[in-house]
Amino acid sequence: MTVRRLLSVLVTVIVVWAGNATIAQARDRLVIGINQFPSTLNPIIDSMLVKSFVLAMARRSVSSIGNDWESFCQLCTELATFESGRAEAFDLLDDDGKQTGKKGVRARFTLRDDIFWGDGVPVTTRDFVFTWHVGRHPETGVADLRSFQDITNIEVQDDKTFTIVSRKLDYRYYALNGFQLLPFHLEQKAFSVPREYRSRTLYETDPTNPGLYNGPYRITEVMPGSYIVLKRNAHWRGKRPTFDEIQVRTIEKTAALEANLLSGAIDYIAGEAGLSLDQALAFEKRHGAEYQIIHKPGLIYEHIDLMLDNPILADIRVRRALVHAIDRQAISDRLFAGKQPVAHGSVHPLDWIYDPDIPKYVYDPDRAKVLLDEAGWSVMNEGVRHNAAGQPLRLEIVTTAGNRVRELVEQVLQSYWKRVGIAVRIRNQPARVLFGETISKRKFTGLAMFAWLSAPESLPRTTLHSDSIPTKANNWAGQNYTGFKNAEMDRLIDAVEIELDREKRGALWGEIQRIYAEYLPAIPLYFRTDTFILPKWLKGVRPTGHFVTTTNWIEEWRVE
Repeated sequence: MTVRRLLSVLVTVIVVWAGNATIAQARDRLVIGINQFPSTLNPIIDSMLVKSFVLAMARRSVSSIGNDWESFCQLCTELATFESGRAEAFDLLDDDGKQTGKKGVRARFTLRDDIFWGDGVPVTTRDFVFTWHVGRHPETGVADLRSFQDITNIEVQDDKTFTIVSRKLDYRYYALNGFQLLPFHLEQKAFSVPREYRSRTLYETDPTNPGLYNGPYRITEVMPGSYIVLKRNAHWRGKRPTFDEIQVRTIEKTAALEANLLSGAIDYIAGEAGLSLDQALAFEKRHGAEYQIIHKPGLIYEHIDLMLDNPILADIRVRRALVHAIDRQAISDRLFAGKQPVAHGSVHPLDWIYDPDIPKYVYDPDRAKVLLDEAGWSVMNEGVRHNAAGQPLRLEIVTTAGNRVRELVEQVLQSYWKRVGIAVRIRNQPARVLFGETISKRKFTGLAMFAWLSAPESLPRTTLHSDSIPTKANNWAGQNYTGFKNAEMDRLIDAVEIELDREKRGALWGEIQRIYAEYLPAIPLYFRTDTFILPKWLKGVRPTGHFVTTTNWIEEWRVE
């Protein structure tokens, strides 16, 4: 009996082992569903969440922000703090050698020895200096030109150590969060004509070149608008990632994402760009027992950028009327079960800089009508307001085609605005067109609905400062798509950037939020909660609640 029992146990163990081995082998490939396709894979051109999601598996930045919302090194060995001796402030001098009363900072970083591009070439200071030259050139058209231009010099000590000399003692001086290196040995030729770099970069012309990537994976196949395939980077020296291959599949109609998940065509719907909250809540009721479902509130600001070059929207009374005319609380309650709170500004209450006392616009259609009358839109003709010259009050709104919740919100907004005499036409576009052309090159004429995903205490220089307005002359650098120009906002952004005292900085942040709420360059809608729908066997996925995507820790994902 003892022998028989032992044989029975051995047979059971072998069967279980064989079964688990088969399951593990079958799960060497992970298929992720997202609802947008990147407009470009170049890490410093355009700002798009799905691009960050994909590139975080294939690239790493010098430093980043973790789940604890604190900065940490990725490609570097140590943050450059005053306490560590890696940073020192210095007095800025004018052209005559006199002190200006302002401070600059020298911050020394060392790159790790075990980081290589996917073709085996080591990552060195040469890549950092080259990236700086690309980013600071006024014709390149990068998203954050000013940050590159604030660096006045880079002192290279050796292949791994360099010192950044900055003309500003920035409150973020000790880190290089989000600083993405470009491979000098591959991209230098593409940059020979800076104004053409957007189209000549290998991330556009040869995106499967292994040397473009320094992370756990490298991109091996790109089918524009459809999918991106990543495979393990043989030159990655960090923790070996679980999956041999990851496919990121774009399914722009969010309703189809659920069907693909249930059919097994995809394994996982990314929370960063997946189902809307209403869809996710309904899915959870029907299939919650079959999946891991994580609801993560975070610094995701859904809003409508307003084209302030449009004479209609240049009138602040019209902008305020647009907000008073919509019941944002009802939208939150009825569409999102109150789980996506109304936004009164761009800063989330989770962020320490949030000011609860900023001006708020309650639902008041009568007030909206008074404001429109005062703005000269007082003649009603066939349900649409006209001015004295007979011009109708007509606007156009654009958002990501196929995003069911945004399309639904558009229709609700359109209905609210119609009640006060504002005619709004809906014209949506695929995400890669909307973000790659229409918004980034300021081609929208009225309203553009999308979201900003930010870091904690994120300086809005690139979105609100007047020197960050994209133009043809600067090759569409910057993200101030509304064209907002306000001297006091510029002053406050400049001031908060160099204020190291947390309490004083908090007061400046309050002023920034009040100006934003008063002048309304955008219509605040709500703060999003992202829902991650994972198979029960996938572990290690940890949403951050800020701009760094879960894929930044792809090597920690595992099968259980």
